[in-house]
Amino acid sequence: AGYVGPRNAIETVFNQLKCLEYRGYDSAGIAYPDGNEIKIIKRAGKLGELGKLVVDCPQDVHEAIAHSRWATHGGPTDLNAHPHFDNYEQVAIIHNGIIENYLELKEELAHLGHQFRSETDTEVAAHVIGAEYDKGVPLEDAVRLALRKLRGTYAFVAISKREPDKIVAARN
Repeated sequence: AGYVGPRNAIETVFNQLKCLEYRGYDSAGIAYPDGNEIKIIKRAGKLGELGKLVVDCPQDVHEAIAHSRWATHGGPTDLNAHPHFDNYEQVAIIHNGIIENYLELKEELAHLGHQFRSETDTEVAAHVIGAEYDKGVPLEDAVRLALRKLRGTYAFVAISKREPDKIVAARN
């Protein structure tokens, strides 16, 4: 889920996740801009666990992304829950699908000094986008360049702390 607009974005995307609750999941999370950074709240378990964090979030946020997940890469833990940051915590993404070459990309990025916090292919995709974004290109160009490197079937959305009020979506 993603939202940019005049309403409370955190509440809006949380309610979007509630509409999908019947599908089942093992974790959920939300990313939103807060000043000069992106905040991420996420929890393993039912949506109510995330809801306990939502009540303490600011009410004047107008951009947010959210995701509920079934674990595929990495177990159902708080760390593996989406959203995920890139290496520089300037980009956050949520993702559905499979990045088939994530281990190869993770190894390449680790050799360049990237540090990973989760066991997910999603975090690897975030790092690929972030590495492109760190070159100074707009977020949509960083996503396009990253897509050339990612193999698989997937959809994701990304936000950036440098470009508020923008959500970039992509699928393959």
